[in-house]
Amino acid sequence: MLCPFCNADNDKVIDSRASDAGKTIRRRRECVACSKRFTTYERVEQTTRLVVVKRDGSRVPFLRENILKGVVAACGKRPIPEQAKERIADLVEEELHKEFDREVESRIIGERVMAKLRDLDEVAYIRFASEYYKFRNVEDIMQQLEAMNGRIKDVKDQQKLF
Repeated sequence: MLCPFCNADNDKVIDSRASDAGKTIRRRRECVACSKRFTTYERVEQTTRLVVVKRDGSRVPFLRENILKGVVAACGKRPIPEQAKERIADLVEEELHKEFDREVESRIIGERVMAKLRDLDEVAYIRFASEYYKFRNVEDIMQQLEAMNGRIKDVKDQQKLF
């Protein structure tokens, strides 16, 4: 591991901890050359790689970073913590690896991301949905907003019952 401060290739591990339900290992390291400390994260690589089947039929490797980019773009300048965005990407990736062996349609990935964004932030959800559904005009957006309002009303009505 190269030290980010002096680029020396001589460090020692001070502390190791599992994080993210054991999927990531967090290590505190100390450079022997300059004595500065830094943190590294190690992620277990999946042995079978998922392939995403795009709308046009093309196939590309699954990359968690692509989900995160979409979520970050949808959230824009909304007051959403980075950890929440990372968590969405982690949850979607985990679900996909559990459910699919080799291939997954991009449509399924988009739907999973939208479901999580809908629960996190409605504005981010609409932003993501506008790209996903390729809204052509304001009417398309209004239909989606009306559907969301109906969902919110149903949840509130159910809460009154309890």
